[in-house]
Amino acid sequence: MKTFTSAWRQYAAASWALAYGVLGAAWALGTPGFPWGATDPDPDGALSILAGTTPGFGWWIAAFCLLIAVTALALTLRSGHRAPLFVAWPVAALLILVIPDSRLMMGVAYTPLLLAAPVLGWDLGGATFADAWPWPVLNQLVCVLGGLLLAAAAPAYGRDQGRRSWFTPQRGRVAVYVAVVVPLVYCATRWAWALGVPLGVSTAFLAEGEGGLWLAGAYLATFGAFGGVLTLGLTQRWGEIFPRWIPGLRGRRVPPLLAVVPAGFVSVIITVAGLTYLRWTIAGRFALEEWGAWLPECFWPIWGAALATATVSYHRRRRQVTPEVAAGHAPPTGRSLSRT
Repeated sequence: MKTFTSAWRQYAAASWALAYGVLGAAWALGTPGFPWGATDPDPDGALSILAGTTPGFGWWIAAFCLLIAVTALALTLRSGHRAPLFVAWPVAALLILVIPDSRLMMGVAYTPLLLAAPVLGWDLGGATFADAWPWPVLNQLVCVLGGLLLAAAAPAYGRDQGRRSWFTPQRGRVAVYVAVVVPLVYCATRWAWALGVPLGVSTAFLAEGEGGLWLAGAYLATFGAFGGVLTLGLTQRWGEIFPRWIPGLRGRRVPPLLAVVPAGFVSVIITVAGLTYLRWTIAGRFALEEWGAWLPECFWPIWGAALATATVSYHRRRRQVTPEVAAGHAPPTGRSLSRT
C-alpha cells in the first residue's frame, strides 16, 4: 500500500478539488465572488470561455470538482487500470490551458514593471496591482494550481504501468531551439513599433499607440527575449552549475527547481495567451492587413509547448546526475552535458 508521503500529489489534488467544489457550491447559493460573467472586468466578454456563465454555474463546478477528487484518489491505487489517466490528463489540460486567458500572462509580465515603478518614479497611468491582478485573474491562478496538482499526480501512476518517457534529452535540445526562435517574431514587431516602424500594421494603427503604448509593447518583447536567453540554460552548462561571475554561488550546483518552476509556469501562461489569440482569430476579430498585431501571438502555443518539453526533459536529466554533482562537489561530466 502506498504511504501518504508517496501519494501526496494525489491527496493534494483531491484536497484542492474538494475545497474549490465547496467554493463553487457557495457561489451557486449566493456567496459573492463568482469570478466570471457580470462580475468579470473583461470589457466585452471576449477573453474567458466562461464569460457567459452566471453564479448558478457553481453547481457544475462542484460536480466537476467531485469528479477531480475521485480521479485523484483513484490515482493512489495500483489497480493497473488506465481509466484514471484518461480522465486526469484532459481535466488537467482544461484547468491549465482552457479556463485561463491571456490576462494571466499580462499580470505576470507587468508585475516587475509595477514593482519598479515607485522606485523609478514612473506613473504608468495610475495602474496598480489591483488592475493587473483582479480576483477573476487570481482565480485563474487557482485553477492552474489545481490542474498542475492533478498533472503531477498522473505521471506517478503512469510510471507504475511501465511506460517509457517521451521526454528525451534529444527532444529537449530541439525544443529549446524552438522556444528561443518562435518569440523573436513577436519581439521584432514590438521593437519596430517602438521605433516608429509599422511592421505588419498600417501607419494609422501605429499612430494609435504613440502615447507610450508601444513602449510597453517593447518592454514585453524584451521580457520575452530575455526569457528566451534563459531558456538556453536548460541545455547549457550554466543551467547546471552557477557561472564564475556570480559571487557566492560560482561553481555550485543549480537547484533543478530554480529552473523548472519558473520555466514550467511561463510555458503555461504563454500557451494560454496564444490559445486566446487563436480563439479570437477563428472568430474573425482581426484584420488580415494588421497581421503584426495578432499573427505572432498565434504561434505562442508552439512556444509554450516547446518550453514545456524542454523543461520536463531538463528535469528528468537532472534527476540522473551523479551523487558528486548532486552534492555540489563536482561539475557535470562531459557525458552528462553531451546528452543535453
